[in-house]
Amino acid sequence: MKDFTDVIIAPVITEKAAILAESNVYAFKVASDANKIQIKKAIEEAFGVHVVKINTLNTKSKAKRVGRYTGQTKAYKKAYITLADGEKIEL
Repeated sequence: MKDFTDVIIAPVITEKAAILAESNVYAFKVASDANKIQIKKAIEEAFGVHVVKINTLNTKSKAKRVGRYTGQTKAYKKAYITLADGEKIEL
């Protein structure tokens, strides 16, 4: 991985993520082959903050249906980033 744009795909913007952001925890979609060390370096480089802790999880795809057509949502890797006190990320 060369650049932080290879690791960080997008912020996760949901109600849960908004509630967690109040307690200095932010959620991001990340590359599925990225490890915690690469994620930490990418977040610190992209936003200029200090990362205290990282929790990662692989989300599973869900079955969805539109009319008579069925399909699957995409599976992706998500990272919950805990920042040092007094720091925040503007999304």
